[in-house]
Amino acid sequence: MVKDYSKYIILFITLVAVQLLVLNNIQFSGYVNPFVYVLFILLLPYKISGWALLLLAFVTGLSIDAFNNTIGMHSSATLFMAFIRPYVLSRFASRENSDRTGIPNLANNGINWFIQYTILMVFIHHFALFYLEAFSFSHFFVTLGRTLLSTLFSSAVIILSQFFVFRN
Repeated sequence: MVKDYSKYIILFITLVAVQLLVLNNIQFSGYVNPFVYVLFILLLPYKISGWALLLLAFVTGLSIDAFNNTIGMHSSATLFMAFIRPYVLSRFASRENSDRTGIPNLANNGINWFIQYTILMVFIHHFALFYLEAFSFSHFFVTLGRTLLSTLFSSAVIILSQFFVFRN
């Protein structure tokens, strides 16, 4: 039990540090912003309670907000993603996965499932984040383009990290 908590604490610190120190400095023409700190929320166990999921999502987003000076945008987007996560998992889970007590990762669910899950959840996060940042629908398609490009790039980095860093 303590081993699981320490694993998630290390994962949280690592993802937030990589996001703040490396990935926040990557920006392609202002359209592609990789945000891989959401992997922390994606890899939380299936059976985590709702309040714990929302609390961890808020703390994760607030950590990014504190260093980016974005005043709640990341915490709001991460909270929205965490709020939608149980519904997405129930829609994506097959009968054999629905009783699982593990974590929704590539090793447990297969590559096709994990790619679909990651792209959908990252899109939900990025959609909320970029439209909160724009706070207008006047440039709807420009913001949608940013969302799609950033989703593809962030998802690719997350999926590659599953192959290289988080293998069993």
